Amino acid sequence: MTIIHKIDDFLFTLFPEIIGGGNDLIVSELQKYYTYGPFKPKVTIEDDWVTVEIDTSAIISQREDFFKVIDLCEKHKFSLAKPLLQQLISKNPTVSEYHRILGQILSEEGDQEEAINCLIDALRWDSKNGYALLMMGNVLVKHRKDIASGLKYYNQAIKVNKADVIALSNIAYLLMQENQLEEAKKYAHLAQKENADYPNTAFILGLIAKMENDLHSAFYSMTQVLKISKSQSQLTDNALTQVIEIAYAILKQDEGKKICFQYRSELEKQGEVPIDIYADDTIQTAAKIEFAERHHREKHIVKYKIKYNAVEHLIMHELVHLDFVIQARSKAKNKVFLSTKANKTTFLNSIAPSLESLLNSGVPSEAVDKFADGLFNGINLQTYNTPIDVFIEDFLYNTYPELRPYQFLSLYNLLLEGENSVTDKKVLEVAPPEIVSKTKIFSLINALQFHELFGIEMHSLYKATLEERELANRLYQEFTAIRATRAPGQEFDLVNQWARTLQLDAFFELEDEATLEEQNDIDAFLRKIEADPYGLNEPEDPLEQAEMEQFQQHQAEIGTNPAIILYMTEALQFFKDKSEAEIKSMAFELAQLGTTGIDPHKKDYIIPSIKGKRFSGNQVLAFFYSSWALAMPEQVGLLGLPFEKEFGIARGM
Repeated sequence: MTIIHKIDDFLFTLFPEIIGGGNDLIVSELQKYYTYGPFKPKVTIEDDWVTVEIDTSAIISQREDFFKVIDLCEKHKFSLAKPLLQQLISKNPTVSEYHRILGQILSEEGDQEEAINCLIDALRWDSKNGYALLMMGNVLVKHRKDIASGLKYYNQAIKVNKADVIALSNIAYLLMQENQLEEAKKYAHLAQKENADYPNTAFILGLIAKMENDLHSAFYSMTQVLKISKSQSQLTDNALTQVIEIAYAILKQDEGKKICFQYRSELEKQGEVPIDIYADDTIQTAAKIEFAERHHREKHIVKYKIKYNAVEHLIMHELVHLDFVIQARSKAKNKVFLSTKANKTTFLNSIAPSLESLLNSGVPSEAVDKFADGLFNGINLQTYNTPIDVFIEDFLYNTYPELRPYQFLSLYNLLLEGENSVTDKKVLEVAPPEIVSKTKIFSLINALQFHELFGIEMHSLYKATLEERELANRLYQEFTAIRATRAPGQEFDLVNQWARTLQLDAFFELEDEATLEEQNDIDAFLRKIEADPYGLNEPEDPLEQAEMEQFQQHQAEIGTNPAIILYMTEALQFFKDKSEAEIKSMAFELAQLGTTGIDPHKKDYIIPSIKGKRFSGNQVLAFFYSSWALAMPEQVGLLGLPFEKEFGIARGM
């Protein structure tokens, strides 16, 4: 077949890639276009005409055998492919690819000398056969150890634009194996330039850096492998092994202490308060900071458990907590996390069915109380810490890159440790499902950040539901949307935001530091609750007593309260189909809630037996009074609530 084109504007319309080029470009592009498999056309130019001659008879007679050869080679059936190739070469020795494939087969079979001869034949018929050039370089470097000659062929392959990212990475790997590290890096960087998201190149650069004892560069490259890989594979498994090994090697260099001491000195200057750092295995968490002001000391104290890996990261994490506090105080934005006996009672009411189940199963009440305390402490710690922690880890990762190996090992172990708390069968048998679910969501948020920072997927550890995963993703996206522009104290907004979303905001108070006369850290608060969880030993609060008297006086002044009447109507409708025993049970439940005082103006109260609903203070008061008036009318006067008129009107309605 012969195709003839006139070299004019119409040809440029058909082949726009040749515009502005000379005859060589026209020949090259048309030859590329009309090539079929290994069969290249003959392209010639004379005057204003270009002629393309295609050997269609050869294509028709040989293509079936050629594609069969390719299929056999892909299946590593070289002994069957070789005679077919030899027949093709005898029929048409001008096809460069026939010789190149035969050379590759011979190399696979270990006959390197004959392989070189075939590859030379391939290049004699087509000096721009890039794959033959690459194969020739591989044989010379890998088998003949002739680096100089191999590089000539590699460089020629690059010139003819056949050395793609895979080929370049393979060249780099071969040169690295021959300890030609500078040359290996050269080709690896060329591969990166070709495609920055090819993980094999990053892996090779990591191995080279490790061989050069540049451990931080090696750590970076290996984590890049994990971050840019689309799925788990042998490569990612190897990269993770390398990351862990390199991180431990960096730990042995003991660089982290210097970073901690420098940062501590900076914060001591900023805050004008000295900081002590020491190990303490009696603390409940991996590490903690005790602020001087809240413990009436002259120093801040950072404590950590010595058993943890990379404790320097734990120390730095707590120091960033202090840094954030100093920043927030400078703008009068610092807040203190507190909880009251009302918060504790609200929490206990929310998990009452689980606690009652434990008691009914024979668990001693002291053990149940201790278990409830642990749940309360744990969920409050997560509620407060997780939103702040993601800001802290983001800050550490971007501000102290040399600390990343410490950060990686520390977070990796903490995430593994957290798995047990939400997947252990014994835990799941006794823990309230709603608390386990919230704990999973917080853990998932930490895992999402770890995946973003280091490329390791750990979400599956927690066996979360689709709903839990989606909610964790949504919350983490709320963080990523504001992290770059975080203002001092903004982390507290995220604490409140996530707590409201997860319906945990009734279990704590986040108060402005300046408004509190006495500042206690969360640990002091939790110790107080552990000693007296229900506030039974606390003297009656004069402020609460005064507020109740003021409330009763206000009710007397307004005559009847329309809001209470409305909510009592709702309550009576709710109780209409309930048995006397059910109403009495709720009456006692509401009485327990009422022991801490009910603020008519406050929102978001939880009545445990009414799922999926939040109540205002007035609603709770209406349900409280109505349940007692229906179940135990003879005792309703003891409640101290002046709602007799309202109840009569509501009942009449």
